This record gives sequence, structure tokens and C-alpha cells, in this order.
Amino acid sequence: MKLARRLEEIPDYPFARWAKHCQAATERGLDVIRFDAGNPDLPPPPEVIEALCGAARRPTGHGYAGYRGSRELRTAIAAYYARRFGVDLDPKTQILPLIGSKSGIVMLSLAMLNSGDAVLVPDPGYAPYAVGARLAGARTVPLPLREKNGFLPDFADISGNEARASSMLWLNYPNNPTGATATQDDLAAAVAFAKRHDLLLCHDAPYADVWFEGDRPPSILSIPGARDVAVEFNSLSKTFNMAGWRVGFIVGRADVVEALARIESNFDSGMLGAIQAAAAAALDLDPSWVEERNAIYRERLGILRKALLALGLSADVPQATLYLWARLPHGASSEAFSLRLLKETGVSIAPGTFFGSSGEGYVRISATRPTDRVREAAERMIQLGSSAFDGA
Repeated sequence: MKLARRLEEIPDYPFARWAKHCQAATERGLDVIRFDAGNPDLPPPPEVIEALCGAARRPTGHGYAGYRGSRELRTAIAAYYARRFGVDLDPKTQILPLIGSKSGIVMLSLAMLNSGDAVLVPDPGYAPYAVGARLAGARTVPLPLREKNGFLPDFADISGNEARASSMLWLNYPNNPTGATATQDDLAAAVAFAKRHDLLLCHDAPYADVWFEGDRPPSILSIPGARDVAVEFNSLSKTFNMAGWRVGFIVGRADVVEALARIESNFDSGMLGAIQAAAAAALDLDPSWVEERNAIYRERLGILRKALLALGLSADVPQATLYLWARLPHGASSEAFSLRLLKETGVSIAPGTFFGSSGEGYVRISATRPTDRVREAAERMIQLGSSAFDGA
């Protein structure tokens, strides 16, 4: 029996590999505190859980729920986009609920790319952008996100030949892993670049409501002309503390949404109806609870930043997202440092190389553990101090 050759192009998902290190540390007796994954520890609002339970009690609510999502959920998504971003969407043609946005991101490449196509992928960036392209037989062209540019793309970095050869461009703001935010002008420049080179612009925006200060992060679809070239992925995972519920969606250009729907319908049979009802309830909530939750994240990020400074790293609390993107001392290895920290203290963070080669020299730390555990982890890191780089 032989494995498919495509596996040679698909590495293990980095966080699945890292989980083995955490398990090994636990088996050695360490009390591991995980800040490597962006896995919210707080629950959704009570109204969401009540909506789930109420819908689950309906005897007719446990069959296949359909391939396009319920009208209730699509209408709630449209209302949320109108209220939050000032973007009007047609629930029938411009919205498709997904069982998590991660799978939709990968499946979109299968719907839109041919073997040999090129895809512009941010580096550092979320791994599924590149994985989807490789599964489709396409090649990836790194779009560097540099600290000197505020981790925003400089489209002058892309040669004319690479731009002309490319079919798709991925962007993600507020950004994972760097925490950078993009303005309306920044997104307008991306839309203009996509139009100039006939690219499908795919914007991933799951952190738009994990936001602390400055202007509220915009949707790519709020940019004039974006509907001609763009789609946007979003998710309830981070905004509503529903990562394990697997509720995401794509919105935007109707023919692209339809193409993804055609692929997606061959992969699954739709989201459980009770989860869709709960997701609709979440999207209809008064946003004041989000502000209270964000204040918790900001406090935790401040605690973690002080600990990272004691270790000799450099980091600022971002304007949005639940991550610190911390710079290591010059020449230090991201993975070697992260492993040393895990083995010495039980504190697990993500090496920057999980997000691409440009992530070398950085680590990402997530504020998604209870605040008392954040304080405990900070104390461990402060006690270790700069000796964490001995041999790292």
C-alpha cells in the first residue's frame, strides 16, 4: 500500500506536532500552561448556550440541516455585517455558513485554483492558506510581512512576473500571528492591486472584534470596488468564544461563494441545526459583552508582556487580536527557545516559524488561559529570566 504523493507537499500541522511536545512535558510531571494555540478559555454568553439547548430539544432538529445554512443564520450574518461594517449582503447569494472557516479556506483553493497556478501568501501567516494551495497543485509566492512596515504587505515586493502569474491573494487583518491592524487605506491598496492583476482577494477576518483601541477594524467589503474582486472569511471562534463549535462563513462575490458551496457540499452535509440557531443568537447579541471580554484579554496581554520583557524579548500589546508577537534577541532560534521554555517552566508558546520562514526570530503567545494561570506562567518566566537563552 502506498500513500498519496501529495502528502510529500503537506507537512504535519505545526500545532499538532507541538501538542506532542506538550504531552511529553506533562508525562515528565510538568504542569504545562499552554499559550501556543489561540483557543479561547472563556465560554460563550449564556444566551448562546440557551439557544443551543432550546434548538437541540426539538425532535425534528437532528437530521441533515442542508448545504447552504439555515435562512435564520444567513440573515443573522447579513444583519451583523450591516450593523458592524456597514456592508449590505444578499443572504441567498453572498453568504455561505461553513463548519469552521479553516476547512473553507482550504476548500476555496480547491474551487478556484488549477495545477501550476500561483498564490500570494503572507509570510508569516496562517498555515492553511498555503496548505490549500498545495493540495490544489498550486505554488505559493511568499508575501513578506516585515516589522519595519508594521507587518503590512509591500506590494512592490512582488515582481511583475509573479503578480501576472498569480491567481489569488490572501490577506488577514487584524493579523495572526503579528497582531497588526490594517486601515481602510491599507485595504484599498490591496483591492487596487488585486484589480490591477486580476486576482481573487481573499481576506480572513476572524479577529475583527477582538479589538482594544484605535479605529475599529474594517471589512475588506467596506472598500469601494472590493465586491468585484474579494471574498471574506469570518468565524465565531474568537469573537464569541466558540472555537470548538466550528462555525464560520464566507461572504462576498457571489460566483466565488457559489464555487465554494459546490466543493463544500461534497465534503460535508451541513452544520447541526441547533448550532446554527445558537450562532444566529450570538450574532444578534448586544456587543457590550464583547468589550468586557476584550478588557480581560488586554489585561492578560499586559501581564504576559512584562514577563516576556524579563526574558529579554521585545513585544507591544497590539491594537487587536489575542496574541503577542514577540521578537527574540538577535540570532536566537524560535523553536529552540520555545522548547527550552517549555522544558524549563512548563509554559508553552508558539515558535514564529509555525507561520512561515519570516517568523524566525519571533514567538507568538496567546492570552487564552484563565488570568490566574496567566499570572502563574508570568512568574515562572520572570524567575527563569534571560537564562532561557543559554544554549537556545
